[in-house]
Amino acid sequence: MDVIVIGGGIVGLSSAYALAQRGASVGLFEKGSLGMGSTARSAGGIRSQFETPVNVALSLASKRVWNEFEERFGVDIGYRKTGYLFLARSEDVAGTFRENVRMQQRLGADSEFLDPAEADEICEGLITEQFAAATYNGDDGFADPNLAVQGYASAAREAGVDIRTGTAVTGLLTDGDAVVGVETAEERHDAEFVVNAGGPCAREIGAMAGIDLPIHPRRRQIAVVDATRPVPEDDPLTIDLETGSYFRPEREGAALVGGHFDDEDPDQDPDEYDDSMELDWAADAVERAAEWTHYFDEETRIKRGWAGLYAVTPDNHPVIEESVPGLITASGFSGHGFQHAPATGQIVAELAFDGEPNLVDVSDLTSDRFERGEAMIEKNVV
Repeated sequence: MDVIVIGGGIVGLSSAYALAQRGASVGLFEKGSLGMGSTARSAGGIRSQFETPVNVALSLASKRVWNEFEERFGVDIGYRKTGYLFLARSEDVAGTFRENVRMQQRLGADSEFLDPAEADEICEGLITEQFAAATYNGDDGFADPNLAVQGYASAAREAGVDIRTGTAVTGLLTDGDAVVGVETAEERHDAEFVVNAGGPCAREIGAMAGIDLPIHPRRRQIAVVDATRPVPEDDPLTIDLETGSYFRPEREGAALVGGHFDDEDPDQDPDEYDDSMELDWAADAVERAAEWTHYFDEETRIKRGWAGLYAVTPDNHPVIEESVPGLITASGFSGHGFQHAPATGQIVAELAFDGEPNLVDVSDLTSDRFERGEAMIEKNVV
């Protein structure tokens, strides 16, 4: 079986590797450098605390790979399991948290429902009187996305994947409604399957096949700061869910601070968006974090930062499907593509070889869910 993967981020590389492991002859085309799109600019979070069962299932299946990544791929990705701590301000959100934990536990996640005093024991910098409840999973954490890209890329090459960087796909070859290959500026490549792992470019790729994927590139920013009160390295990645503000520890008392405070940003051009951090945004992010922790105040020094693109869908879930015969879409992860990449790659291979996924039931993630009015909103988004 000949397969072309479009996109050299973590999802594309995972898919290419899984396909090659199943025996496919795989070519991967990336218009820039491997992992230098959304993957390199992510926070590297890996967690099980989601609001929908399908996202939890994708997390648990992916964690089986992340937990053994160094053994499987020979690369230490700096996976630090400091946990994730979600905070609820209102009783309504606290009630949702309680239901979420029951669902996560039922699926096998080690999540816990906490009162504010218990949350304070895990993250001592909280101003706990602002919160009604929390959820925590000590098996969650974060890793280095760039090192993960290196691991997958090396393994994919060893498995026979022909990786071509600086090679843009300019069109899809079709036969009736079916996709039968791709075109680049120099040549055409026939394939039994083409995988759209284009992330922020996924909608553009879908349009080449005459389909309108509801995937939009949205800009998100991250700042690294020297906290006024050093953040312990074993603090969890902590999220004030109702304000969208979050932080996680860096080395030597520093912290990564972020949040999305303006959801009205227009779609970005993936080739021309500003990938630098805005100082005004960073100052706002620190000020917001200072409202609910003791770590930050007006003396907190902003060290550096960056911006990247989320590939966002209306319900914050990906599209994973065979969109038309021969075209498999695995995009639109809404900020969760890095952590869900291992499971997604295996699912893509199952779609190509078996016609349906077996690892995780992703039948709810087809793009026609929006037309059917069956979209599932994921609110645990940072």
